[in-house]
Amino acid sequence: MELNLNVTEETKVQLKKEVVYDSLIIGGGPAGLNAALYAKRKGLNVGIITERLGGQVMDTSVVENYLGYESLTGEELVNKFIKHVQKLEVPILKEAAVEKLSKKDGLHEVHLKNGDVYQTRTLVLATGSKPRKLGIPGEKEFSGKGVAYCAICDGPFFEGLDVVIAGGGNTAVESALDMAKIAARVDLVHRSEFRADQVLVDQLKKYDNIHIHLQTQMEEIIGEAMVTGINVLDKKTGDRRIMNTNGIFVEIGYLPNSDAFKDYVKVNDHKEIIVDAYGRTNVDGVFAAGDITTIPYKQIITSAGDGAKVALAVNDYLNTHAAVEAPQEVVAK
Repeated sequence: MELNLNVTEETKVQLKKEVVYDSLIIGGGPAGLNAALYAKRKGLNVGIITERLGGQVMDTSVVENYLGYESLTGEELVNKFIKHVQKLEVPILKEAAVEKLSKKDGLHEVHLKNGDVYQTRTLVLATGSKPRKLGIPGEKEFSGKGVAYCAICDGPFFEGLDVVIAGGGNTAVESALDMAKIAARVDLVHRSEFRADQVLVDQLKKYDNIHIHLQTQMEEIIGEAMVTGINVLDKKTGDRRIMNTNGIFVEIGYLPNSDAFKDYVKVNDHKEIIVDAYGRTNVDGVFAAGDITTIPYKQIITSAGDGAKVALAVNDYLNTHAAVEAPQEVVAK
């Protein structure tokens, strides 16, 4: 399906190093794009800096749980987001990697790896996260062909089929419980013992179609056009065998894209940026939104909503803080 807008299309306006922005948004996924939309509609001078426009959504084959759209690809949904933002003439700097953040003369500075520096009164950090991978043969080849990383998102496509859940934490067990309601068979495979809360583990016993395989190492994902099974090693006996399945949900956590910010704002043990109910970090004037933060339920729609909330919080912040006087050579527009 061809759309009128391609994600590589240049925006009509460009980000300028000589401008002090009201807010710079780092990240071009649902949270960042919606934050820009709301901030611009509030009359703020805002820009987006992103390494990958669209974020994780670009890797999503089909989206069927975003309100208002019964079914469309991740790329189609991203194109709609970008088209909306570009109509407001928000400058978007693409393929731009942030090296670090700093503060100078009351302004936040964004240092890019190419040496460019941009200044802003407030920051919104919205670079999202990426799923942890198993790192085994066949995982990359069958991604989107039976291998998925979100049972909430893609589970309905496997109704009545056999699935494997990889992982032993709360997310994996919750995914197994959800899939047991619609799948014919659910095999929960984990290389060691459960790390999930006992109350969740106890729930697994209520489903006859859930089969638990602890101390079981996944070694290879196999198939033809689609996944047909996995090669596993029973670490207790040393035996290897093939476990037949139609799909594999890798539920072993996410890695927040916070490395460039972890020395500027406070993060937790999982490298998620710690925020309050308004998306405020521990640094004055710095906010964060979406999957990079401590908010629960990492979904496209929750990230988009989080971006809107944080943009409103940024506007309130700017309304109650005196404007920083820009250096003589800097002209804000």
